[in-house]
Amino acid sequence: MAINLQKGQRISLDKEAGRRLNRVVMGLGWGMKQVQSRGFLGFGSGTRQEAVDLDASCLLFDGNGQLTDTVWFRQLRSQCGSIQHSGDDRSGGGEAGADNERIAIELDRIPPTVQVLLFTVNSFSGESFAGIPNAFCRLVDAANGSEIARFDLSLEGGQHTGLIMAKLYRHNSEWKMQAIGEHAEGRTFHDLLPALRPYL
Repeated sequence: MAINLQKGQRISLDKEAGRRLNRVVMGLGWGMKQVQSRGFLGFGSGTRQEAVDLDASCLLFDGNGQLTDTVWFRQLRSQCGSIQHSGDDRSGGGEAGADNERIAIELDRIPPTVQVLLFTVNSFSGESFAGIPNAFCRLVDAANGSEIARFDLSLEGGQHTGLIMAKLYRHNSEWKMQAIGEHAEGRTFHDLLPALRPYL
């Protein structure tokens, strides 16, 4: 059964899965933006759903905190071939609990120099996350499709345009996951780099 992570919580991937993992998928999702509409002379007002182009990225860092590679909508595959992005989802939100974008990771193929994978979500259009009901990331065992861990985060009232969701990192030759859930500002991951420093 998948573990529901709290902000800041860390887990061992192999311990949670009950075996050594090689292929995992980080699924990231968010809801449609809820916008209050005002009708003519106060009639017909209500809430409508609006698409916002959010983008998930995976950033690879070495042991010195240097960015070595990126996987995002402009580069769907890592240079080493171990990480593959599903592609840009411009629908603006999925069904409850459904992934909008997926990043497949072959842990054994990641170069040993890479110590940290950071996962971010950005509003490429520059619209804030205000009105987007929630966001989540979930780690899935690619071998059998079972969910290992899930991190749900409310975005209500957020005027920010970026989100640092989670990280995978090496510790004593095993991979661990940490739920982060910190707000940041930026249309792409480039803008978030200063805010990422504390998590490297």
